[in-house]
Amino acid sequence: MSSATLDSPDVLDESDTLTKTAKKRPARDRHVTDFIQLTEQVRAAGFMERDIKWYVLRIVRQSIGYLAVLALFLTLGQSWWQMVTAVLFAFMCTQTAFISHDAAHRQVFASAKKNAWLARIAGNLFVGLSYGWWMNKHGKHHLNPNKIGVDGDIDPGALVFDPENAAKRTGFAKWFARRQGAFFFPLLTLAALDLHIAAVKRVLDRKQIVPERKAEIALLVVRLVLLPAFTVWFLGWGIGLAFVAVQIMGLGLYMGCAFAPNHKGMPLVPKDVKIDFMRRQTLMSRNISGGWWVDVGMGGLNYQIEHHLFPTMSSKNLKAVQPMVREYCAERNITYTETTLGQSYMIVMRYLNRVGLGQRDPFECPITANMRTAR
Repeated sequence: MSSATLDSPDVLDESDTLTKTAKKRPARDRHVTDFIQLTEQVRAAGFMERDIKWYVLRIVRQSIGYLAVLALFLTLGQSWWQMVTAVLFAFMCTQTAFISHDAAHRQVFASAKKNAWLARIAGNLFVGLSYGWWMNKHGKHHLNPNKIGVDGDIDPGALVFDPENAAKRTGFAKWFARRQGAFFFPLLTLAALDLHIAAVKRVLDRKQIVPERKAEIALLVVRLVLLPAFTVWFLGWGIGLAFVAVQIMGLGLYMGCAFAPNHKGMPLVPKDVKIDFMRRQTLMSRNISGGWWVDVGMGGLNYQIEHHLFPTMSSKNLKAVQPMVREYCAERNITYTETTLGQSYMIVMRYLNRVGLGQRDPFECPITANMRTAR
């Protein structure tokens, strides 16, 4: 699985692969056998079944939301109250990003092609990211979450997640790294802009594999060129540019706040260390509690452990399967991490500051112990 690429249809489905190859595994491989038993229980309970009607209802609700935002946009005209519209538009785009995410994981349709097109339209046209770029990056993340040198989500950039990388920084970069936790939320406002730039680079780079490249380019042109141009034309330069800026910052902030709590501040895995699938996905992930508003606000990604164990499971069923996974982990003494949304942000910010100061991950010793137990 380590060599999986964008062309590999099972790049996000290692849990399914484990089940299909159960008979080929040696009997002594208890960890694989145990997880296969859990998977069979989950399937028997019907949690792996797709529910297209539920996704259709979500799409209908979001369509109504977009129409309401459009009506407000046209009604307000050249008014600075349009900044409220920009925030609402950013909210709607992020909600659509959750649908694109689910479709990319093949949670909506049985057909991989239909899922790909839904993810491509939702992602490129409404969010402004490249489906081809996302599949490549996110696929590697799912195979090896928080693994240094493999998971692109923890590659060094404006923020640094590995103390060894932080120790190499000098000058202003070193000063910034020591305080990066304090800059976490402000930097999230630039996350969407970074996604837009990455999307354009990907689709225009002929050396990169991008299925349906022309379609992706066309959808991105509508989202990133024509829509902003219309906004500026309709609202005028001042209000129009402000609208675009607020929308981009709102989109980045919301998406960052939804995705960051899931893995940031969890154990980092050295590049040369191998861990069984169950522990690899569970020990590096964090669930977020908080009730229905967190479920809606995070698009089901707050059940990150269950999502990583069963990536093709509809986000609708993640909450229902949680008790089974929690019990499974408790029986095998596998750490199951869950906290509130506010606490998760505090953990992430404190972790970033510790990394910037060159301190090792405080979770390192417990995970080493878990890995030794697994062996």
